[in-house]
Amino acid sequence: MLKSIYAVLAFLFFTFSFSQNTITLKGKVIDEATKLPIESATVYISSVKDSSVVDYTITDKFGKFNFKIKKIDKPVYLKISFISYEDFKVNLKDVSADQDFDVIALKEAAKNLDEVVIKSEAPPIRIKKDTLEFNASSFKVRPDANVESLLKQLPGVEIDAEGKITVNGKEVNQILVNGKPFFDKDGKIALQNLPSDIINKVQVSDTKTTKEEKTGQAATSNNASINLTIDEKKNKGFFGKVMAGAGSDKRYESSGLANYFKNKTKISVLASSNNINSTGFSMDEIFDNMGGGRSSSVWMNSDGSFGINGRRFGGGSGITRSNMVGINYSDQWAKDLESSGSYFFSNTNSENVNRTNQTNLLPSGNFSTNSTSKTLDERFGHNVNFELEYKIDSLTSIVFEPKFSKATGTYKSNSSQISRDNVDALLNESTSDNSSESDSNNFSNRLTFTRSFKKKGRFLSISAFNENNKSTDENKIQSNTIFYQGTEPDDSRNQLGITNNITDNFNTDFEYSEPITDSLQVKVGTNVRLDKTIRKLNTFDFDGIENEYSLENDLLTMRTSSSTKTVTPRSGIEWNKSKFRVSFDLGTNIIKFDNNSDYLDVKTNLSKDYLLPYISSSFNYRFTKAQSVWLSYNYDYDMPSATQILPIEDLSNPLNTIVGNQNLDLNKYHSLYLNFSNYDYATRSGYGFYSGGNFYTSQVVSSTTFDADRKRTTTYENVSGTSNYWFGFYMNKTIKKDLHTFKYGLRLNNNGNESKGFTDGEMFSSKTLSISPRANFTYEYGELFTINPTYSYTFNKTDFTNYVVNSASNFTHKVNVQVTNYWPKNWIFGNDFGYTYNSNIAEGFKKDFYLWNTSLSYSFFEKKLMAKVKVYDVLNQNLSSTRTITATSIRDEENIVLKRYVMFSLTYKLEKFGAKEKKPSNRFMW
Repeated sequence: MLKSIYAVLAFLFFTFSFSQNTITLKGKVIDEATKLPIESATVYISSVKDSSVVDYTITDKFGKFNFKIKKIDKPVYLKISFISYEDFKVNLKDVSADQDFDVIALKEAAKNLDEVVIKSEAPPIRIKKDTLEFNASSFKVRPDANVESLLKQLPGVEIDAEGKITVNGKEVNQILVNGKPFFDKDGKIALQNLPSDIINKVQVSDTKTTKEEKTGQAATSNNASINLTIDEKKNKGFFGKVMAGAGSDKRYESSGLANYFKNKTKISVLASSNNINSTGFSMDEIFDNMGGGRSSSVWMNSDGSFGINGRRFGGGSGITRSNMVGINYSDQWAKDLESSGSYFFSNTNSENVNRTNQTNLLPSGNFSTNSTSKTLDERFGHNVNFELEYKIDSLTSIVFEPKFSKATGTYKSNSSQISRDNVDALLNESTSDNSSESDSNNFSNRLTFTRSFKKKGRFLSISAFNENNKSTDENKIQSNTIFYQGTEPDDSRNQLGITNNITDNFNTDFEYSEPITDSLQVKVGTNVRLDKTIRKLNTFDFDGIENEYSLENDLLTMRTSSSTKTVTPRSGIEWNKSKFRVSFDLGTNIIKFDNNSDYLDVKTNLSKDYLLPYISSSFNYRFTKAQSVWLSYNYDYDMPSATQILPIEDLSNPLNTIVGNQNLDLNKYHSLYLNFSNYDYATRSGYGFYSGGNFYTSQVVSSTTFDADRKRTTTYENVSGTSNYWFGFYMNKTIKKDLHTFKYGLRLNNNGNESKGFTDGEMFSSKTLSISPRANFTYEYGELFTINPTYSYTFNKTDFTNYVVNSASNFTHKVNVQVTNYWPKNWIFGNDFGYTYNSNIAEGFKKDFYLWNTSLSYSFFEKKLMAKVKVYDVLNQNLSSTRTITATSIRDEENIVLKRYVMFSLTYKLEKFGAKEKKPSNRFMW
């Protein structure tokens, strides 16, 4: 009790002491001519001596501002900036007493252009009509920090442990450099590798499609896009980093990135090689390529794989060795012709050992399946993408976006499984030894033509998209399956299966918009789509006499094809006002669905026609510059696959025979989404909530029957009344006092679904709810010390009907603390310590573990060289144990993971720009 009283007294003393040194500066900003208040004007204080920014705020919807800052005993400027207005500036000899500036009137600039700014000193933040712009030099980061570190300093920007970026609650799905992709629009390479000191502006806007960009339409997406503009002084030169490291247990890592920028011409080359589950392109000062931990490269998945341009690299679970080389290029070939593109070569080799215990839920009683497997997966990939934009004139443009990828791979697997009923009676067991070789080629292209007219809101858009994929898999199977309870004969196979898949998708879209008034326009359009898939499976049994796979197996040889032709005429309206935007499109999907098969010399043709409504709508209302709400509704559908709808048997799995149902209907569902966000730049605090879901009127589900040996026969049925939904809440706040920075955030995520299906002829249903609260806190003391504790809790519960088990649940606790010390000079000592607890996991699976990563680095030779030693998994406790609860099973799984290693590395940095580098002058001085 006494300790609590002392703590309260200490807090009150600190608050009182700080308040004695706090000065309040307030006022109101209005338009000189109209006398109306100006919302979101930037008000900031800068030093007269060196122009460094001391503090800033933003006016509210009443035009008012209020500074609470510490006393300043030197001359400063109070400055006010707003787009299309002349800047206001007043000289203050010091800031030693409260001051009310009353009403400050801004004079409109000579040219009232919405997107033209009269050249002057850039304020820390500028809020334009549809763009939020940060002046990078106004936000203090460490001298060698990357762009990701800069983004973390920006108000309203959050980057979570998985690397997802949100700005004022909107998820960022595109990051560009000078308006062009840097290797990929995902942008993670730019965030991890570009130095922050070359960035001039960080511009945030709603993500637009190519059509919306070129025609000036408002964004129909609720995602955000970040554009990083490079400082003109740094846009001509060469810079990069190379790193090499060797460690214990034959661990190694190496990576390099070289950039050549010259105005519009930008060439970047990167390379990486390591065997620590990393892409190798995360070059921060602390943990960089320590893959598999919470401080690993933000663009890796939790299973050790990673993605570029929408393609996944790496073998997934297990331990991955990866090699990669890539080049990115962008340039302006002529006055009206711009280009950008990239090429990647990748090679990954993944090894994994898996152990799984699964409880399978049945109305008559459960049975369990225990399995183990060892896998080796090696893949080679080539990925090329290009973008060419030609501006025919100021109102007309053509954008050409081709992509090509080629992937080859080999896969080997050795596995065994055994199933027992609830009284431990043996049902079946199997062993298999498989190997496969695969080869796939994919080409896609998008061509977009847009023509705007002088009348605002009138435009014509024509786009064409195609995607063509061919793949071949040769799979050698040696398996033996034994059944113990029923009359099913044992199954022994020594086969070669050759599968050829061909997929072709073509999509053409036409849209014309005509304005009715300045704010209202009508649109008409048509979409024509063709989707076709062909699958050929040829299976050959092993001929012991000829010693080759030459005996054709008719039961496992088939050809199927599926094609969908869709024509969607539509019309709609769009209403744009200063406070809100409404968009509504209505049409009809005219669908012809054809499926064919050739199996056991029997040809089956199945053709169906559908007429379905097309509905797409959204509503966006902006209460203030900081507060907005987004609501959208869509009606959508999915087609069943050929396997689901063609009435033929698929016997490829000895434990599961699949038979299609020719009477299947489509998946039909309503999609809803709601988002509210509020961020106050004056107080550097924000909050918001979101909710959404898909509600099915018809959904294709499995219908499975089990025999006495628990061998399955699966077909498909339609059900209604199923759904998946989500909702959440978040809040965050930043407090700065002198050298002290406090950041805290709370987030609550909830997911749920209601599933239905059939087991042994009885309908089952399950209702799943997942609740995940998360709290994080960060304290920074200048450039010397940072501590970041986080805690997250996840609770999952599933309720079942028509099963012996009524419900199943589990929860996890995750606690993580990152501590980084930047003292003494040139030294960096970082520690990342975490604890994970997983409840209700099966016996024999460890429930909890600690993961501690540590790193110590030293910079020398004018900070061009950095030597580092780091230890991954200091306590040697890392593991991967997971529980997954579905509508039909409870699955506990364990995979091998990286264990403790020590790594020594050396990093060399090179910078050579056309102009002499100057020390940043416009930095916050907290």
